[in-house]
Amino acid sequence: MSLPIVLLIVIQVLFMLILSAYFVSLQKSHRHSQQLLRLDAQKEREKLAKMRSIALSIPLSEKIRPQRLSEVVGQQEGIRALRAALCGAHPQHILLYGPPGVGKTAASRTVMEEAKRSRGTPFRYDAPFVELDGTSARFDERGIADPLIGSVHDPIYQGAGAYGVAGVPHPKAGAVTKAHGGILFIDEIGELHPMQINRMLKVLEDRKVHFESAYYHEHDPNIPSHIHDIFCHGLPADFRLIGATTKRPEDISPAIRSRCLEIFFRPLSDDELVIIAKAALKKVQMSIEDRALMQIIGYVQNGRDCVNSLAMAASLASTQGKQCVTLQEIQFVIASSQREKKILPFLRNDIARIGCVFALVVIGPSQGMVVEVETVAMRSQDPFRPKVTTGGIIEEVEQKDKRQALRTKSEIKTAIDTVLTALQPFINRKTRDYDLHIHLNGSFPVEGASAGLAIALTVYSAIMQKPISPHLAVLGAVSLHGAIGPVAEISTKIRAAKQAGITHLIVPEGNRYDVMGFDESLTIEYVINLEQAIDLMVQEPKVRQRKVISIQCTEK
Repeated sequence: MSLPIVLLIVIQVLFMLILSAYFVSLQKSHRHSQQLLRLDAQKEREKLAKMRSIALSIPLSEKIRPQRLSEVVGQQEGIRALRAALCGAHPQHILLYGPPGVGKTAASRTVMEEAKRSRGTPFRYDAPFVELDGTSARFDERGIADPLIGSVHDPIYQGAGAYGVAGVPHPKAGAVTKAHGGILFIDEIGELHPMQINRMLKVLEDRKVHFESAYYHEHDPNIPSHIHDIFCHGLPADFRLIGATTKRPEDISPAIRSRCLEIFFRPLSDDELVIIAKAALKKVQMSIEDRALMQIIGYVQNGRDCVNSLAMAASLASTQGKQCVTLQEIQFVIASSQREKKILPFLRNDIARIGCVFALVVIGPSQGMVVEVETVAMRSQDPFRPKVTTGGIIEEVEQKDKRQALRTKSEIKTAIDTVLTALQPFINRKTRDYDLHIHLNGSFPVEGASAGLAIALTVYSAIMQKPISPHLAVLGAVSLHGAIGPVAEISTKIRAAKQAGITHLIVPEGNRYDVMGFDESLTIEYVINLEQAIDLMVQEPKVRQRKVISIQCTEK
C-alpha cells in the first residue's frame, strides 16, 4: 500500500479511538450524574418525610373554625341572604362586606356545602371551593404568570421542558378555571389590580378563558390536539364568584358591583363574642373567671381577636399550672398587645339633660356607633358676630380628580349652618343672640349630614332650656325649611343603637321601610319635619324593661 493510504487508515483508527473514548467518558459521566441525582433525590425524600413527620399543635383559631352552619355565631341576616343567593337553581355572584374576623369566609364555605345538597342546584357533589387572596395575587403585565386568570408559557420562557423543546406554547390554568363548576372565593377583592378585575369581568360574561400566543398557529402539526382545543375554544370557567372585602362599597369597582349581589356582615356583638370565647376555651379544656371574660370582651373587636387573645391567656395560665384563666392573665394580654378599650356611650337612663342627645353614625363598613351630641348656648356679647364653636367633626374635606384637588366644607359643617337657619321659626329668640358650642363626643371625627337632626334638637334644647329625654337617639338630615330627609345605612345605625341599650328612636319618615326586622325592644317614631321632632324630644317614651344577660363562669 502506498504511504497516503496508510496515513489515512491510521488517522481513521485514531479518530475512532478518540470518539470511542469520548462516548465511554460521556456514558460514565452520565451514570455518575444519575447516581448522584438518585442519592440527592433520596436525601430530599428523607428530608421531606422527616418534615412531614413533624407537626405542631393545631392553632386554636383553626380548631374553632365553623364546619357547619349551626356553628357560625351571629350573622343570621347575612347567612340567610347567602343561602338565598347560592342554594337555589340560579346561584348568583356575591360581594360580602364587613369588618375582619366576623365569619365571611366560614359562612361562605359552609353555605356552599349546603348548596351542594340543595334541590335543583347546579352544583355537583364534588364542586370545588377555590380560595384566593387578593392582596397576594400578583399581576404580571408581561402575561407570564397570572394566578387568577391563567397564562400561556411560551417556549422562550419554558427552558428545556418538553413543550419548550418542541416549540409549543403551553396554557396554564388560573383560579377561575380551577373553580369551574363551583365557587371562587376572593378575600380582599378590593386589592386586586384593576387590570385583573377587568379581565375577570370578561371571564364572568363568557364563562371561559381565552388565550393568545405569538407561538401558536392553528395549522401547526406539532401542537397537541388539546392545546389546539384550548386556543380555539378557551378553557372552561363557569363558576360563581364570592368576593369578600373590608372596604366600603364605594371603594369597589362599579363594574363588578353591578354584576354581584351585595351582602353586608355586621360586627359581632359582645354577647356573640362571649359565645365564641366559651367555645374556644372549651376546645382547650380551660375555664375562665366571669370578670376576666368581661374584661377581654371589652377590648376585642371581632371573633379572631377574641380567640387569639384567649389562646395567649390560656397558654399563660397553663404554664403556671392553672386550669382557669384569671383576670391577671387577661390584663397581661391586654397590656402586652397594647389593646384599646372599646368606647361605648354612657347612657344616662334616669337623667334628662338640656342640650344633650344621642346621634347614630357609621364609622366603617357595617360598623355603626352611638355618639353623644352636646350643645351649650351662652348669651353673645356681640350679637352681630355670634360665635359657633364645633368639636368632634370633620370641618373640611378634599375632593380629587384627574385635573385638580378641591377643599370644600364638610357635610356636617354645612348641616350645622343649615340647622341654625331652620331653627329660626321655632325659637322666640334669634340664634345669633347666642354663642354656641356644639360638640360630638365620639372616638372618631364625625362626617355626614345624618347628625343634623341631633344637632338641631340640642341647639333648640340649649336655647329654650328644655330637657331632652335620656332614652332618645335621633338621626336625619335637616333642610333649610325644616324638612327631615332620609339617611343612608340606617340598619347599621339602628343596630348600633340597639347594642348600646337605646330604647327610643326618632327616624325620618323616608326610612320607614328600611327599618323592618327589628324587634319590639326599640320604640321608633317617624317624623317628616323639625316641628314633629321637637314635640317628640320632650316626651318621655314608654320604656320597656331591657333583657339583662348574666354571664356565668365558664366550666370545663
